[in-house]
Amino acid sequence: DDIMKKSAEFICHNKGDILEIGFGMGICADYIQAQGVNSHTIVEIHPQIIDKLKIWAEDKSNVTIVEGDWNSIEGLSTYDGIFLDTFGDDNFFNFKDFALSKVKDGGKITYWNNFEEERNEHSFDSISFEQIPISSDENSYTELSTYYIPKVEL
Repeated sequence: DDIMKKSAEFICHNKGDILEIGFGMGICADYIQAQGVNSHTIVEIHPQIIDKLKIWAEDKSNVTIVEGDWNSIEGLSTYDGIFLDTFGDDNFFNFKDFALSKVKDGGKITYWNNFEEERNEHSFDSISFEQIPISSDENSYTELSTYYIPKVEL
């Protein structure tokens, strides 16, 4: 929960236009909405998750749902903040080029970082990491005891 909250706060730095890739359980999406952003575009590929996403978004006028693979969708705009949280994504290592082509000047990028240490697997030039301890109560989705939020600032 803290990971998603801090990730959302980071990418919603100016309450502008946000791109979220992977809706999952909607935890980060809830935190993004709580920031009062201008627009919130969510790309999701999984049909069952898309159904849940549509229900979640019914009363949110600033949400745009894009169905499909983020790596091959055309027509996306540019964004003030980008968050990637996909599971088993074969295109994960294409994320840097994609994100840099979709982020506005001064924008911020983050992604799910499932490593035990700071790791810049995308080779971003301007990256730092915020260390978040994970309590045993929150440890059902990862075996990590410490999480490192990647923070790319352009």
